[in-house]
Amino acid sequence: MIQQDINELEERSIFIIREAKSKFKNVAALWSMGKDSTTMIALARKAFLGKVPFPVIHIDNGIDFPETYKFRAELAKKWNLDLIVVESEIKPEMSGFACCGANKTVALKKLMEERGFDALIVSIRRDEHGIRAKERYVSPRDRNFKWSYKDQPAELWNDYSSSLDSKGHVRVHPLLDFNEIDIWNYIKKEKVPINPLYFSRNGMRYRSLGCTHCTTAIKSNARNVDDIIKELGTTTTEERAGRDQDKEKEYVMQKLRSLGYM
Repeated sequence: MIQQDINELEERSIFIIREAKSKFKNVAALWSMGKDSTTMIALARKAFLGKVPFPVIHIDNGIDFPETYKFRAELAKKWNLDLIVVESEIKPEMSGFACCGANKTVALKKLMEERGFDALIVSIRRDEHGIRAKERYVSPRDRNFKWSYKDQPAELWNDYSSSLDSKGHVRVHPLLDFNEIDIWNYIKKEKVPINPLYFSRNGMRYRSLGCTHCTTAIKSNARNVDDIIKELGTTTTEERAGRDQDKEKEYVMQKLRSLGYM
């Protein structure tokens, strides 16, 4: 796995976060308590001198791991986050995963309408999934949350501007250029607090975190950040092998993304 220059990645991400705060009127960030979104919040703190100047949103289906809820409470207090928790329903939907599919998007859409957010900062990376590789730093959604990956604005010379319809919003992706090992290198460099589920217990750990219904642990003896970085240098297992939804055919994920899935 190729390791990139962490300082360059940090500079680019901070620039994108600051631009989003400057150009859009009502910004929020999505926080799942996973390594990527927590790194994104850490970058936002660094961008604004230790203060996250916009709300962070957790779409909660009620079946996350106990460690995740504890981590949420502790870090939100420590970092003085303006945390918004929105409950999502668990009911059948098109992907077959009622816990973490389109149902979360329904909950988010309702919140967006209530609060009038025009930009959401999201922690996806291009290397996670084929459909995510099609995203841009700034990706417009229409009033129905629909995303057209074939019709996106050009991003030339660091121009991340975007046009919106009257009730649409944009997704801002400051971590697009990071890969998995970059995230862990940044966590090490900045001493970013991390959900303990990522570390091995009894020879098992979670490499990618969702909820208790669709996430499984992998065999691993990595007990700390250095161990994880070393493990990633040799592993042939895909990062999201323990995430059931990603085992679906790619057209299902693409369909969910086009409808606004996070």
